Amino acid sequence: MLTLKLLKIKNIVIFALLVAFALFFIMPVYFTIINSFKPLREIVTSYTSLPKTFYLGNYIKAWIKTDYPRVFLNSLIITIASVSGIVLVSSMAGYILARTPGKLSWFIFIIIVFSMIIPFHSIMIPLIIVIKKLHLSNSIHGIIIVYWGIGCNFAIFLYHGFVKTIPKELEEAAAIDGCSRFQIFFKVVFPLLAPVTSTIVVLDTLWIWNDFLLPLLVLQKRAIKTIPLSQYIFVGQYYSEWGLALAGLTLAVIPVVLFYVFMQKYIVKGITTGAIKG
Repeated sequence: MLTLKLLKIKNIVIFALLVAFALFFIMPVYFTIINSFKPLREIVTSYTSLPKTFYLGNYIKAWIKTDYPRVFLNSLIITIASVSGIVLVSSMAGYILARTPGKLSWFIFIIIVFSMIIPFHSIMIPLIIVIKKLHLSNSIHGIIIVYWGIGCNFAIFLYHGFVKTIPKELEEAAAIDGCSRFQIFFKVVFPLLAPVTSTIVVLDTLWIWNDFLLPLLVLQKRAIKTIPLSQYIFVGQYYSEWGLALAGLTLAVIPVVLFYVFMQKYIVKGITTGAIKG
């Protein structure tokens, strides 16, 4: 009886701690949303209270000042093209490395894995120099190519582990039926990579959509700015338009939050079946 009571107390304590942690992470979202519906004067005087009246002027002004339809389209093009390229290149590279045993394949894979631990800030300046010399700066296709290079290492790591779980007999049967190497990959292997592909799509979409530093360094023209860059105009050294900034931030995160809610169930499934089994 005493053990049962102790177990109940333990469960209550654990539940209370989880609720406290959840509230801790939800509070910034709460403050962002409620203050986005307030005029600046009300934000300054009482940023914790609910808005007296729901003021939509911040959203209207933020939509106009950031040219939201244009920057949304820029972010959408960059994200879709970058993620598609990462998936295509990494899946083929991971497949070849996994199906071609040998010292060369092992060495290439080790180099790819090692590159994952190199922080972006340590290669930032050389990368920008290379981008300028290749005339890839101030262009959407230029930053897409850069994302391909930066994002492929982790994706190859996941694909490499997942391919090892696929029986070779399936590929041998397709080869006997007359399929080429490309047909074997795209018709047999790639559909089986769906769990890890979903994981890569979700993680890279969240990363690229919310990325600020690389677009800041590469995209200087106003017409090709992304959503995170467009929010930068509301915060200055001497004056900040907090109402517009919070409204713009809310507009920026709504698409990616909806995408994440729809795709989150694939994240853990893809990582566990790919990386752990590999």
